[in-house]
Amino acid sequence: MKKRLIAAASGVALTPALVVVLAGTASAHGYVNAPPSRQAQCAKGTVQCGGVKYEPQSVEGPKGQRTCNGGNSAFAELNDDSKGWTATPVGTSATFTWTFTARHRTTNWEYYIGGTRIANVSGNNAQPPATVSHTVNLAGHTGRQKILAIWNVADTSNAFYACVDVQVG
Repeated sequence: MKKRLIAAASGVALTPALVVVLAGTASAHGYVNAPPSRQAQCAKGTVQCGGVKYEPQSVEGPKGQRTCNGGNSAFAELNDDSKGWTATPVGTSATFTWTFTARHRTTNWEYYIGGTRIANVSGNNAQPPATVSHTVNLAGHTGRQKILAIWNVADTSNAFYACVDVQVG
């Protein structure tokens, strides 16, 4: 009986610390929700996906990656171009809206088509508001394009990655 009482008391004492630790790791970060990124399409059920469906804001990996999943093997399906991603029609420019659930100080946002950087937006080492939009010039590109959007945070060695499929023209 005494062992049970000690075990129960220990559990009660550790619960607040465990809640704080789990809340810290479960707090997410950010992703492009308009036009819908691949992880946004997963979250909406437009495309059938695994765990990214429940945490589209968590596609995080080391800075310098050039893949849709940011090198995070848990979200490898985001790299699969044959998965049936919906391409959003856009003109010669598109406005990308990021949604943040944990707002890190920001170095910059980068946008790529293929291996070419098409936009670089300074974050001024500031914490962004809950949503941020950038209008990116797509002149010189036509047809279906996969745009890699990267949020380089200033206070960690990681970045957040999102691929957005668009139809330019």
